[in-house]
Amino acid sequence: MSREILLLVDALAREKNVGREVVFEALEGALASAIKKRFEEDADIRVSVDRMSGEHEGFRRWLVVPDEAGLQEPAREEMFSDAKDTFPDLQVGEYIEEPLEPFEFGRIGAQAAKQAILQRIRDAEREQVLSDFLERGETIISGTIKRMDKGDVIIETGKVEARLPRSEMIPKENLRIGDRVRSWVLRIDRAARGQQVILSRTSPEFIKELFENEVPEIEQGLLEIKGAARDPGVRAKIAVVAYDSRIDPIGTCVGMRGSRVTAVRNELGGEQVDIVLWSEDPAQFVIGALAPANIESIVVDEDRHAMDVVVDEENLPKAIGSRGQNVRLASDLTGWQINIMTPEESQNRQDLERTALRLTFVNKLDVDEEVADILIDEGFTGLEEIAYVPIAELQEIEAFDEDTINELRNRARNALLTEAIVQEERVESAQDLLHIEGISPELVAVLSEHGINTQDDLADLATDELAEMAGIDTEKAAAFIMAARARWFEDEQ
Repeated sequence: MSREILLLVDALAREKNVGREVVFEALEGALASAIKKRFEEDADIRVSVDRMSGEHEGFRRWLVVPDEAGLQEPAREEMFSDAKDTFPDLQVGEYIEEPLEPFEFGRIGAQAAKQAILQRIRDAEREQVLSDFLERGETIISGTIKRMDKGDVIIETGKVEARLPRSEMIPKENLRIGDRVRSWVLRIDRAARGQQVILSRTSPEFIKELFENEVPEIEQGLLEIKGAARDPGVRAKIAVVAYDSRIDPIGTCVGMRGSRVTAVRNELGGEQVDIVLWSEDPAQFVIGALAPANIESIVVDEDRHAMDVVVDEENLPKAIGSRGQNVRLASDLTGWQINIMTPEESQNRQDLERTALRLTFVNKLDVDEEVADILIDEGFTGLEEIAYVPIAELQEIEAFDEDTINELRNRARNALLTEAIVQEERVESAQDLLHIEGISPELVAVLSEHGINTQDDLADLATDELAEMAGIDTEKAAAFIMAARARWFEDEQ
């Protein structure tokens, strides 16, 4: 029988084109499953087959677990205190093994063992095919549509079947069985029982890869696509930069008579592609991304990671785009929040901000509006700047003498110190909120200003109410509120 096992292993290894070790492991697993059926309880069985002789032996084993954990599976576990009496050198996590009586292969269900072996080999074949595919390092694959499955498309590419989910198809794209289609490899799902290669035709990475295939200068390192944003099937924007001053990055991507960009558009179902010049200067990058609109002015807010972009009435529709498409894609491409506004709206906002800042300076520094306006006109936007900028900058203000400057600095510092003490007191009075993960002392101070001092106070808020109050997104606000309500449900239980 031992010789027959070796012959079976060799035959299956050749037939299925897998390693002998894979077959041996499958055989051991099949034999262990068959032997396990002899036991009424859920025993843990291990079978070992000698790779040279084919001799096989079985063992029942028990996992050694720490005493404090207790026996979760008595048929498969042994407590450490009991095990060490018989096996002094045994450690937690090791196994006690008891040899089983010799058994004949034919007596324990050769057919069941064979099926288990074949299934293991099929899994190994599938894994080998997937490994071979991954080794090729392909990010874009081309294949033929084999069939439709619940709205998804199954694409055959060589030995690999891949799945293109409906959600990753270009809207209104009419794909049919037999069509050849190119897609980007979105991810590998090894846990999937069916197709493990998941594709996408809507990902921004897809359009980047398509341009890299069409533009040899990218592979040569003379050009780089720094980013992409898409409204699949309608419009896309890509940002490019050249590392050779002799190259026009936009013209190179467009190609002779538009040949390169046209090839990409045809692959994407006619999707309009805007090619934008990337810039290290965020404001310049945003201006380019909003083309074809002409920009009058732009204000960068680093703290909010946002930009206020002013355009005239004529350029307003171009800047926003149909259903906000242009500004949305520009925002996705640059990573900045872009606020489009007319000159009138910009002026109104500036007037409101100036009024608020003037009020702050008048109240906190105890000065009149004339002094507050001088500080605003000189570019000061907060108490911190007045208190801590180099004194030379304040001395450049012709309207102030040295005594006035020193007095303003002292008042600004005292106001900041008072604010810090008040904020500390607020945080102290709202310590309960700090037990919620993600809530900072600064956020606690803001909430305390609005009378929110306990988790119950927070739990009573609506999501949009907290988002507006704290200046956070609704997703984070909802998470904080649910965390605050958690103990309500614990009390009910």
